[in-house]
Amino acid sequence: MIEQDDFDIHTRLHTIVRGEDEAAMVESVGLALVKLPDVLNRLKPDIMIVHGDRFDALALATSAALMNIRILHIEGGEVSGTIDDSIRHAITKLAHYHVCCTRSAEQHLIAMCEDHDRILLAGCPSYDKLLSAKNKDYMSVIRMWLGSKEMVRVMRKKGIEHHPNFRAVKHVPFDQFIQLVAHAGCMIGNSSCGVREVGAFGTPVINLGTRQTGRETGENVLHVRDADTQDKILHALQLQFGKQYPCSKIYGDGNAVPRILKFLKSINLKEPLQKKFCFPPVKDNISQDIDHILETQSALAVDLGGTNLRVAIVSMKGEIVKKYTQLNPKTYEDRLELILKMCVEAASEAVNVNCRILGVGISTGGRVNPREGIVLHSTKLIQEWSSVDLRTPISDALHLPVWVDNDGNCAALAERKFGHGKGIENFVTLITGTGIGGGIIHQHELIHGSSFCAAELGHIVVSLDGPECLCGSQGCIEAYASGIALQREAKKLHDEDLLLVEGMSMKKEEVVSAAHLIQAAKLGNSKADSILRTAGTALGLGVVNILHTMNPSLVILSGVLASHYVNAVKDVINQQALSSVKTVDVVVSNLADPALLGAASLVLDYTTRRIY
Repeated sequence: MIEQDDFDIHTRLHTIVRGEDEAAMVESVGLALVKLPDVLNRLKPDIMIVHGDRFDALALATSAALMNIRILHIEGGEVSGTIDDSIRHAITKLAHYHVCCTRSAEQHLIAMCEDHDRILLAGCPSYDKLLSAKNKDYMSVIRMWLGSKEMVRVMRKKGIEHHPNFRAVKHVPFDQFIQLVAHAGCMIGNSSCGVREVGAFGTPVINLGTRQTGRETGENVLHVRDADTQDKILHALQLQFGKQYPCSKIYGDGNAVPRILKFLKSINLKEPLQKKFCFPPVKDNISQDIDHILETQSALAVDLGGTNLRVAIVSMKGEIVKKYTQLNPKTYEDRLELILKMCVEAASEAVNVNCRILGVGISTGGRVNPREGIVLHSTKLIQEWSSVDLRTPISDALHLPVWVDNDGNCAALAERKFGHGKGIENFVTLITGTGIGGGIIHQHELIHGSSFCAAELGHIVVSLDGPECLCGSQGCIEAYASGIALQREAKKLHDEDLLLVEGMSMKKEEVVSAAHLIQAAKLGNSKADSILRTAGTALGLGVVNILHTMNPSLVILSGVLASHYVNAVKDVINQQALSSVKTVDVVVSNLADPALLGAASLVLDYTTRRIY
């Protein structure tokens, strides 16, 4: 086939030892390792492209890595469920660059500490040909079928080869094989082709055994894990044969090869070859014992708000086991000292409540670089909180990995793991509290933006001449609908003796708050009610802008003011949004403490290999 495609063949290398047992595979790898150094010394390739998870590919990758040749591995990061996984992941660790087929595979590579900048999500190269296959003349190849030598032996022993409906051949050329699987009534076996390529045609597949059960599949695949049970296989055939499923593009959209070529051209052959791994910051390795097994795996969650500093022990299920609250100090030194003190106290207490702390997650106001664990710029609600490295001092003190992110992003992560966003591909969370924040989940992943400024939803401008916002602009959602904005309006009414109505009373020393405005509106104060309706309209207009920009399927309102705004937001969507987005669900969060749960999910998602 290589010759038919007119490749220039510089070297021919025979390495496959006869036989199909495990020893033959080992001998083949050993033979290849003996022969390859001479070949590579003569060819001197700039980049070695290694595909898939076969044992002979492992020999090639091993030789190239030891001879300082750059390796690009195609189709890494996937999970199938056999020795193929070990071989595939071993090649990944040897390779310098990675081309993967699915988003899950990409996340697996990141979980394996591979450099994100050297990973290309391209799709499967074979899908380029599969999705463009138009030939319907398949009768000329219908007599052929794919079978291993062992399968052929069994078929001969049973006399099946004499049956007119059966064919057994060693190999079918790819173009012909495409036509076979595209028009087949069903495909049965344990080949990766069944769960990958065949999905492009929607052909029914029965996957036998556990070899491919870890791979992503379309709805056309039915697994029979207990493949020794004849009745199950027969029943599966009755369910699958002759069905037609939707074509699946999980493994590609038909444009993988151009992406790979572009990626290859972008590789700088002059940069140092030394491979780097992106390990999470772990100081000390703790040996596992029976106590660890019996303990509840938990996270230490920290929430830095404008008023309070809170630390909690949060279990894997989202249960807040223990919580500590202190006023947030005004200076950087006092704040950091208090964080460390509270974290040390909570980590010590974790032993008493039978919790094993996996790491520390920190939710904070302001713009955050989550890769470095640094608060870049603070909000005005938290003083002396810019260019602050939170990860290093806390990790040094506790000897635990530390993750840091913006409080709005953390709220979205909390919803994704524990709330309404669980299992939802695209949704937006809006926090309506002292300020207005939020987070965006797109294709199950959190959006940070090029300068970590994505999802500053409170600063969407809804009026050019609106009230001044703390950010310095005018007419932001936050200037209308935040707790601070409502408090400002409440004070104005109170100064004019227009706030209190029958049924309300205030002590002299009591500070006017947003809660007073809400109470007044409920008791019939028309001016207070008008302010709340304006705030709800401003928030609704901001949500409409989000719908027209991100087109999420769900909007989650979180925070103390969410329940007061939800109906107003729905009304504005019905009045102002395009008809195609009016069906979006708008719900109020059911999480009691999204900031702490979000901070915990930073830890729990990573340490359980669901990468964030």
